[in-house]
Amino acid sequence: MILIHFIAKNAAHNKRRSLLTVLSIGFSLLLLTLMMTMWRSFYIDQGSSQSALRVIARHRVSLNFFFPVSYRQRIRTVPGVMHVVPMNWFGGIYKNNRPEDFFPQFGTDPKEILQVYTEYKLPADQLAAWQRDRAGAIVDSALAKKNGWKLGERVVLKGAIFPVDLELTVRGIFTAPRPTRTLFFDWTYVEEAVDWAKGQVDTLAILVDKPEDVSLVSKTIDDMFHSAPEPTRTETEKAFQLSFVAMLGNVKAFILSITFAVVFAILLVSANTMAMSVRERVREIALMKTLGFTRGTILLLFVGEAIALSLVGGFAGVLGASGLVQYVATRAPQGGAWLSAMAITIPTQLLALVVAALVGFVSAFLPAYHASRLSIVDGLRHIG
Repeated sequence: MILIHFIAKNAAHNKRRSLLTVLSIGFSLLLLTLMMTMWRSFYIDQGSSQSALRVIARHRVSLNFFFPVSYRQRIRTVPGVMHVVPMNWFGGIYKNNRPEDFFPQFGTDPKEILQVYTEYKLPADQLAAWQRDRAGAIVDSALAKKNGWKLGERVVLKGAIFPVDLELTVRGIFTAPRPTRTLFFDWTYVEEAVDWAKGQVDTLAILVDKPEDVSLVSKTIDDMFHSAPEPTRTETEKAFQLSFVAMLGNVKAFILSITFAVVFAILLVSANTMAMSVRERVREIALMKTLGFTRGTILLLFVGEAIALSLVGGFAGVLGASGLVQYVATRAPQGGAWLSAMAITIPTQLLALVVAALVGFVSAFLPAYHASRLSIVDGLRHIG
């Protein structure tokens, strides 16, 4: 307890510098936590057990190209395929063109969509009401809450890609393990209004019977249409989502470079603080030795001070990052489902705090070691 009291008192020796150090480390740890969260979300997190059973088929060249919806029936014949449903991006404008009013909108088949996306839960009566209404729609509960939608609400989407405005009625509100902020409607609505959209699809979502069949099913589908005028590219749902991230460039290199830069910045800040602290307290160290403090105790005091400051900044950074991610997930649906699903996990928080503690230890050990070896005479003679 006495050592902890000394460490706390030494950390507050220069309150202004300690506060600035904590703020600097906190901001750096906020960035570090965000980068680690993005890395986990993009490249480590494989999603739910249901999503691991889904693959997405699209045109091999680009998502901008359609392919015949007749592929759907042929894909059903592939061993291991359980359900196939069209997922056509509508991209309409709700209210106005402001980013905060945007949300994903997909035209699909009401009879099979929930057999592919089994984690989406919708009351049976609402599903039946949607299937009876060609102009009906179902919406994610988070999207309904954001816009204040209730059952029977009228939603108008102005066509931006397709030359038709959809006048939809909310027939169901589904819940998902993670907010998707998505609206689904019957694609027949668009096919009846736009001639060139008939019999066309931009993606097919496919449910496979077991995870070990995912690779074989994907390869079989692509081989089936290899020589067709519209060849396909079939990949896991996770890989399909990462293809959008890849459009931004080399995201992996960006995240790694930011991470290393942040850690280096924390190290510089902490090392500078400890070096200044040692220089200011040389005579104090000599007096401590005359009172019986050993080299090991002095080393522990300075290292403990650096670790304490780093951990305080680390806690502040982790809390700030958690709040920021939560805000983005709830307020910025235009980032897509992957953004709304981002969350800072406990392992990520603990890893950030471990990094903060290690940086504090590394930055303080060398100046603390030299301080502990300082002789009493040299310390008392020091002027600075």
